[in-house]
Amino acid sequence: MTVHFIGAGPGDPELITVRGRRLIESAPVCLYAGSLVPEAVIAYAPKHAIVRDTSSMTLDEIIDEIAAADAAGKDVARVHSGDPALYGAIAEQIRRLKALGIAYEVTPGVPAFAAAAAALGQELTIPEVAQTVILTRTTMKASRMPEAENLDALGRTGATLAIHLSVRNLREIERRLTPHYGADCPVIVAYRVGWPDQALLRGTLADIGAKVRAAKITRTALILIGPALAETNFRDSALYDGGHAHILRPHRSKPRADHK
Repeated sequence: MTVHFIGAGPGDPELITVRGRRLIESAPVCLYAGSLVPEAVIAYAPKHAIVRDTSSMTLDEIIDEIAAADAAGKDVARVHSGDPALYGAIAEQIRRLKALGIAYEVTPGVPAFAAAAAALGQELTIPEVAQTVILTRTTMKASRMPEAENLDALGRTGATLAIHLSVRNLREIERRLTPHYGADCPVIVAYRVGWPDQALLRGTLADIGAKVRAAKITRTALILIGPALAETNFRDSALYDGGHAHILRPHRSKPRADHK
């Protein structure tokens, strides 16, 4: 018996991995976070599978369901949104499984920041503008942030920030980051990426809060911040630069003859 932690992706059921879908299709027990995982993904479960929405369950209740499946020798598809390695709350589940001697595996999924970048049709790492993406959140009702991981410290990097679980904290984000990025720094709030009601709000640190309030967005949104989001005057990457040699494309001593 194995518990399979499966990343379902951000919302679009077509963005689940082939392996993730196969595991759901074959699992006799399926536990999923119903508030974030679309029913279309869970529809892949076998007709007679035990399917439980864990959004209203406690950790103890979830582990009880898994233990019961283990006693019956039934594999479990434990389905999380996005990629379970990011704010997936799998660490405490894994700790319990290890204590119980229950085997587990993790299947990654498409994370929200990657899906948002795809929906925007742009790259988050622009040559000589931003070569680092920082995934973070702010302290709200969940556990406290480590002291060293505050927005002042992260803002000093100038990196592209992908801030999760913080759309109701935009005033604090603006206050902390404006000294580092400037009031006119581009900001994009990606609401329910991959879902039918997906929305992408563009603004700046100075005005994004008003736009989000006008749209009445209070949850399920990712905040992207950084100059890379709007920069168009940048050098080409060295990756495909004809003057840049690397192991797969060494410098040529003379031009190649035309093929005729």
